[in-house]
Amino acid sequence: MEKVTITGDVATVLKNTLQQGNFTNVAVLVDENTHRHCYPLLRDHLPEHTLVQIKSGEIHKNIETCVSIWSVLTQQSFDRKGIMINLGGGVIGDMGGFCARTYKRGISFINVPTTLLAQVDASAGGKLGIDFEHFKNHIGLFSEPDQVIIDPVFLQTLSARELRSGYAEVIKHNLIADKAGWEKIKNTPFEQLDWKAIIQHSVKLKQNVTDQDPTEKGIRKILNFGHTIGHAVESFLMQRNRAILHGEAVAVGMIAEAQASYALGFINAASLEEITSYILSIFEKVLLSSEDIQTICEYAVQDKKNKSNRILAALLKEVGNASWDIEISPAEIDQSLKYYVAQT
Repeated sequence: MEKVTITGDVATVLKNTLQQGNFTNVAVLVDENTHRHCYPLLRDHLPEHTLVQIKSGEIHKNIETCVSIWSVLTQQSFDRKGIMINLGGGVIGDMGGFCARTYKRGISFINVPTTLLAQVDASAGGKLGIDFEHFKNHIGLFSEPDQVIIDPVFLQTLSARELRSGYAEVIKHNLIADKAGWEKIKNTPFEQLDWKAIIQHSVKLKQNVTDQDPTEKGIRKILNFGHTIGHAVESFLMQRNRAILHGEAVAVGMIAEAQASYALGFINAASLEEITSYILSIFEKVLLSSEDIQTICEYAVQDKKNKSNRILAALLKEVGNASWDIEISPAEIDQSLKYYVAQT
């Protein structure tokens, strides 16, 4: 069976997968939102199972929540033929997969992503992990899900803000790997986007990259475009109790890293302006002070992609083409964020 299945009938696909697997125990991991809005679509099609509910949000993607998940599995006597179904967004997929692969040295797991962000980004590539001491995905491993089942029906449960957050990764995929795709989305009103086609296209783009480089030694690093600065912004704001959504932080990061690409002579001024204006037409500006920028630069030094305190980023060589492990200095990050702040 294909690892990633895009369907209009998630319940039947999941039911068939579980029947074929002959699992001894089934757990379904949800948060309060997916328990309310998404679980009812699957509940009656599942075999006897254990429901594990955690609190939603990046702030709960930590070791304490993992302990609570492992405790339920232990109390329910899950053995190594058990399986975890992660029903939710990126936090549920990252943490649920991490807990599954570390419980008794690893049980099976299926991701059923319910946000656009998780469907186009977290669904492929096998990155699992949790945050630690306010650093994003600081503890984790690479391990592909046994299966990913994507159904656009779940997008109907999202707020407009959540939908836009997920769209940041769609923008990223096109900017780094498909100039024609960028032209297409840039010239289509947001309200008229065909989500099923967009999901299929984004999953294919990402899978093409991750298949070449499963453990991020080379080309896979282009998927980090927008994330070196974006993660620093996200971590900083979370620490200051001003948390924003992941895609909103990546949007900031993409504009800043596009500016860094321009400053280093890779893309031209017209491309920088095009990228900046389009992203700002989708996302509200995030307010950052000079003091904020200084601290965000310090966070960027902690990024796990760095080597020997050198900040390494994925930058655009041109629209539709990116390169990786390009060193940028704190001063260059400072300038790129000042560019972002100066936009009106």
